[in-house]
Amino acid sequence: SAAFSPDGKKVVTASMDRPAQLWDAASGKCLHTFEGYGGNVLFGAFSPDGKQVVTASTAGTTKLWDVASGECSHTIQGHRGCVFSAAFSPDGKKVVTASMDRPAQLWDAASGKCLHTFEGYGGNVLFGAFSPDGKQVVTASTAGTTKLWDVASGECSHTIQGHRGCVFSAAFSPD
Repeated sequence: SAAFSPDGKKVVTASMDRPAQLWDAASGKCLHTFEGYGGNVLFGAFSPDGKQVVTASTAGTTKLWDVASGECSHTIQGHRGCVFSAAFSPDGKKVVTASMDRPAQLWDAASGKCLHTFEGYGGNVLFGAFSPDGKQVVTASTAGTTKLWDVASGECSHTIQGHRGCVFSAAFSPD
């Protein structure tokens, strides 16, 4: 995966060669290499303020990185399988992870504590994202379902069905 920082000046990339990397978007120069995984890094995303990067790996870990120093500030552990994606909430205080071990999980970004486990899938959860107001999470699964979750309670508010195959991603409209 690849993603721009909120100001468009940096890019984070995740690849099958294990480390994630941070790049200067104007020059293409590598600024930091985020290492220390026992597996490949599948996904990277910036915090809303652009000061942190979250990465997801095949080793079942999610890491938060300081953009300025390139140092790992937290390692989130709790999945038993590959973590496919991770995303910050709009206020940067929470992280949602989607995993091969079926549940998606909601984490406190500062402490790494699990706040909610979103369960009830017939397959792996491939993707998770926050609504623009941060009150909901949408998840996509290999079971062909998309679910909407209430961030405060951790309860599923809606299950969207209709795909016959994997749902790889989902997104909220800005409004």
